[in-house]
Amino acid sequence: MMKMTAQRAEQARREAKDLFAHERAKENEVVKEREKAFAAQSQKTERLRALRLAREAEAAATAAAAPPPAKPAAKKKKTKSPPADKSAPAAKNEADT
Repeated sequence: MMKMTAQRAEQARREAKDLFAHERAKENEVVKEREKAFAAQSQKTERLRALRLAREAEAAATAAAAPPPAKPAAKKKKTKSPPADKSAPAAKNEADT
C-alpha cells in the first residue's frame, strides 16, 4: 500500500512538473513573439525616420537652391487729401465783410 501511494505521488509530481514545463514553454514563446514584434516595429520606425530625414534634407536643398519667390508689387495706398481747414472758410467770410 505504501508503495502505491509513493508511486502515485511520484506520478503526480511528474505530471505537475510536465505541466509546469509546458506552461513555461508557452510563456517563453509569447515572450519571443513579443520581442520579434518589437524588433519589427523598431525596424519600421528606423526606416520611416530615415525616409523622413532624407525627404526633409532634399526639401531643404531644393529650397536653398531655388531663388526666393518674387513678392507681388505692393499696391500703393490711396491717400486722402487732408481735410480742409475749417477755420479757413470762417476767416474768409470775416474777410468778406
